[in-house]
Amino acid sequence: MSTWLLPENIADVLPSEARKIEELRRRLLDRFRAYGYEMVMPPLLEYLESLLVGSGRDLNLRTFKLVDQLSGRTLGLRADITPQVARIDAHLLNRQGVTRLCYAGNVLHTLPRGLHATREQIQIGAEIYGHAGLEADLEIQQLMLDALRLAGLAKVRLDLSHAGVLAAIFEVDPAAAALGDALYEALAGKDVPRLAELTADLQPGSRDALRALPSLYGDASVIDEARKRLPTLPGIGRALDDLAFLTGEIEGAELMIDLADLGGYAYHSGVMFSAYVDGVPNAVARGGRYDKVGEAYGRARAATGFSLDLREVARISPVEARSSAVLAPWRHDESLRAAVAALRDAGEVVIQALPGHEHAMDEFACDRVLVERDGAWVVEARV
Repeated sequence: MSTWLLPENIADVLPSEARKIEELRRRLLDRFRAYGYEMVMPPLLEYLESLLVGSGRDLNLRTFKLVDQLSGRTLGLRADITPQVARIDAHLLNRQGVTRLCYAGNVLHTLPRGLHATREQIQIGAEIYGHAGLEADLEIQQLMLDALRLAGLAKVRLDLSHAGVLAAIFEVDPAAAALGDALYEALAGKDVPRLAELTADLQPGSRDALRALPSLYGDASVIDEARKRLPTLPGIGRALDDLAFLTGEIEGAELMIDLADLGGYAYHSGVMFSAYVDGVPNAVARGGRYDKVGEAYGRARAATGFSLDLREVARISPVEARSSAVLAPWRHDESLRAAVAALRDAGEVVIQALPGHEHAMDEFACDRVLVERDGAWVVEARV
């Protein structure tokens, strides 16, 4: 085996892609800061039980495990930063009021999400803690749409769902709750025959409600249709009221309701959402409310947030990251060194052409040149 081969679905990020990813990272983190979100940097690995607490079976399957040589305990390489940020809010910051946090870092998955997907993503996201009202859900969704706009992604479709629908059905029908994982898989894939098979022995109300969910997809009118077709359970009523409020407030996206889009139902506790753009089959960003996660860290805390994979967004973003630069000569000259330093301090990219490589400037667009005129160094357009 060649020593330079990488594991499957793991790849190097080369300069042109890395520059674009970094450009987007800076844009998004600056925008998060403009909304008042403070940045945190959780560690890449933690004790496994801390990483997985309150997160459900799916995250466990996606997490790499290894043994700590110091303690002998099992460690996990994070597959999702969100639980780590929830731990920081609940256990380390321990604030009483609203806390807004953001992050950007690598995550590792045991298996790729798709055929050509990477197992090492660059996850960036924002979370808001301490407010259980829909105002926080609305803020986080608008921030996500703002981030996608800054990445140059137009015509975003926002699909809304609600974990409360499935939770309400499970609450009144323990037999349905016992089929949770299987029902989730059937609903996520809109596998109607499998759903019919799983629900055959359930109570009529639960059976009919679960079978109806895959067809409850469309514009805001789906909410009224759902009120007619789903049981009149308090939890379902609250969930549909939440969705009705948000569809009347969100701006900057085409809104759709998808009551079968329940990815992470064991993780989320309220409104869930996914963002899609033309030409990309999978969601480019996901998020939702997860009020129960903080309980595992000793403090119940209202929470909602979103995240996206910067590598995937950079792949489809039209943002141009090719840098404009100044080409300067290389020589032993104090005045030249001072001129180059002054330009760099002013934020300019200055590339000094090493002897014999004056034309090897593949990675930057050197549209200007530093030249000596009458004993002074000046920047001129490059011809």
